[in-house]
Amino acid sequence: MHYALRLLQKADSIDNLKLSLEQCNPVQPLSGHALIQVKAAAINPSDVKASLGLMPQAKFPRTPGRDFAGIVIEGPSDWIGKEVYGSGGDIGITRDGSHASYITLPVSALQQRPMTMSIEEAGAVGVPFVTAYEGYRRSGFPQSGMTVAVMGANGKVGQAAVQIAAMNGAQVIAVQRSDDFNAYACSPVKVICSKNLSSHEIAQQIRDYSQQKGADLIYNTVGSPYFETANKALAKGGAQIFIATQDKAVYFDIFAFYRGMHTYVGIDSLALDCTMSNCYLDALRPGFESGRLKPYPIDEVFTLDNALEAYRLVLSGSSKRVIFKLP
Repeated sequence: MHYALRLLQKADSIDNLKLSLEQCNPVQPLSGHALIQVKAAAINPSDVKASLGLMPQAKFPRTPGRDFAGIVIEGPSDWIGKEVYGSGGDIGITRDGSHASYITLPVSALQQRPMTMSIEEAGAVGVPFVTAYEGYRRSGFPQSGMTVAVMGANGKVGQAAVQIAAMNGAQVIAVQRSDDFNAYACSPVKVICSKNLSSHEIAQQIRDYSQQKGADLIYNTVGSPYFETANKALAKGGAQIFIATQDKAVYFDIFAFYRGMHTYVGIDSLALDCTMSNCYLDALRPGFESGRLKPYPIDEVFTLDNALEAYRLVLSGSSKRVIFKLP
């Protein structure tokens, strides 16, 4: 039997979320498209938030799920039988997504699975790495001689941002609420545990690690809690990247901003469709194949009939990488 999760309408809370598991049949793909039998699909925070109506572009009814990995079973002959993976800001948001037995996508959205990652790991790479890549693409990529600080480095986008900066030869500083950076990076990462430090103390440690210059790039994955700290720690001409926030409004010192010649870069990964996301995964492919980048370890595995439990875990703020595994 083949199934798909269906969201019929948005919910005002996780307690009122209605996720139905419906029987589905694969549909013959149109020209230029492929039918993928899904084998693994991550549950991202944005998947859950979109189901709660927090993403205004999300359509109902639909099948959620932005990341996927699986096997092409219908489509262009040169794709049949290949193991593929991918992601997209449209998948599971404005079109049916990956939390299902099958998904139909344009072949321009497909990336063949590197042999350095399992199909389960491939299903969990997309959103965090695409988001991290887009931040650096917009701000200017890290390079040797630069200092990059990642605020909220223990989150999945933060971990990806650390990995990409390290791969590119930058000195990387992980700012997080724990003492150890418990994720992969291909070069040493300096850690600042922010738990009992003031904004000034964190900024000063970043300057101490950078010979008082400050960070050339700050990837702020948390937003408002680190906004003031990041501004104090930015080098002259530096850039701060934002992907999320807790508070919408923050105090903003315009004088310090223009005197520092700073740049702010806002990233919305939902604006990156499956084809564009695939271009970014293709750019990251040499890193994964060489081992300079690594996928996330899979912490929790669920089946579709335990979807609500999986969604609750992700919405709770768990740092675990959670996937659906399908037969």
